[in-house]
Amino acid sequence: MDRETATPRVDTLPGEKAREWVEYHRSNAAPSTYVYDFVWDVSADAEGPFCTDVDGNVLLDFTSHVAAAPLGYNNPKILDRLREFDLVDPLKIAGQDFYVSDGQRPGEERFPGPAGLMERLVEATEHYGMDTVFLSNSGAEAVENAIKIAYDESGGAKYGVTFEGAFHGRTLGALSLNRSKSVYRRDFPELSGIVDIPYCDSRACTADTCDCGFFPDDSGVSRLRQKLDPDRGNVHSDDVAFVVLEPIQGEGGYRIPSEAFMDEVAALCSEHDITLVADEIQTGVGRTGKMWGSDHYAIEPDVISSAKALRVGATVSRRDVFPEEKARISSTWGAGDIISSLQGALTIDAIRDYDLMANAVERGRQFQEFVRDADLAPVTDVRGKGLLLAVQFDSKERRNDVQEACLQKGLLTLACGYDVIRILPPLDVTEREIELGASLFCEAVEACA
Repeated sequence: MDRETATPRVDTLPGEKAREWVEYHRSNAAPSTYVYDFVWDVSADAEGPFCTDVDGNVLLDFTSHVAAAPLGYNNPKILDRLREFDLVDPLKIAGQDFYVSDGQRPGEERFPGPAGLMERLVEATEHYGMDTVFLSNSGAEAVENAIKIAYDESGGAKYGVTFEGAFHGRTLGALSLNRSKSVYRRDFPELSGIVDIPYCDSRACTADTCDCGFFPDDSGVSRLRQKLDPDRGNVHSDDVAFVVLEPIQGEGGYRIPSEAFMDEVAALCSEHDITLVADEIQTGVGRTGKMWGSDHYAIEPDVISSAKALRVGATVSRRDVFPEEKARISSTWGAGDIISSLQGALTIDAIRDYDLMANAVERGRQFQEFVRDADLAPVTDVRGKGLLLAVQFDSKERRNDVQEACLQKGLLTLACGYDVIRILPPLDVTEREIELGASLFCEAVEACA
């Protein structure tokens, strides 16, 4: 496949082979959130945002596997280095009990493993004073560990603050923090003491008005400040173990916060010395045009949870924040997944070496301008930062119709929130690929108008 000339090509979706594979897969798989009956053929041509399914259809993937494949398919920036690595067995070791290297001296390794990835993460968070990393298996584990160390650091504080529309994972502790869809939490036990506050959406709030409820009147006193007020509030700040937020909400609808909201969160966490946990699982590692979504705002997180683009989970903070007792946090594979750690380290290297954050800013701007200029009646908003992009529609039904129409044209997209399509091209997406994808997207919208 020549990435410079490739275009989507669709016969039938799903095709005969895809239907067979879907039936075979589901015969043993537990119910889960499969979006499409799309079956990637791992043996067929794929590069960058282009991939081929088992029936020979060529797709333009603007989901990047929900930001977990930040450089798309078979990207030579990663793959050329991986080809030099001779596979060994086991590729996963019990990483909390053993160390791993490629035989070279630290810092001189050809194939950076868990230690190399942790070093890169410390470098990427040094402006927040962070110097310590705990690797785990997934984003949910990264969040679980973040709130565990926050509880531990607080010395027994019983409250945690989350925000309306939040999504932080599907393990039991992380579920307690979710405020997006009720289906995620229904019938499951929850952590006690989790308080939710409105998330101040930049679309609903200006310098003079706030429609979301975070600032309930024009006094500038926020709901969170009211709740923590030592005289009139109902939660004492000493009893708050953490505030957790996504710098830009993901599953909740790619909601971009107002500057005033982020300023207030930063101020209150500083005033009351509350641990601020930034969930950067979808917004981190260059996706928004900066290394972390938090970098766009006044907040200074004490703990960052990351995953997806790193291929492993990572909880990053300061050494004095992590529990001193060794058995307080642990994970069998996280610090011992050799290939995934190598992929994560090489991804960070590629983002820096090829200036991909600047590319994310420029190509994200290109997509937004293209869709806005099309002036499509069903589209009520186009927004984003970098290559974390969202298009909002006049109804959920329209959003669903457009998503299906995109698929039939060979463009993969994802839904989020109630009526939003999210667009997540690879970070090295080209001007041609953005124009191609945006054109297909607008054609799909027009067909559903």
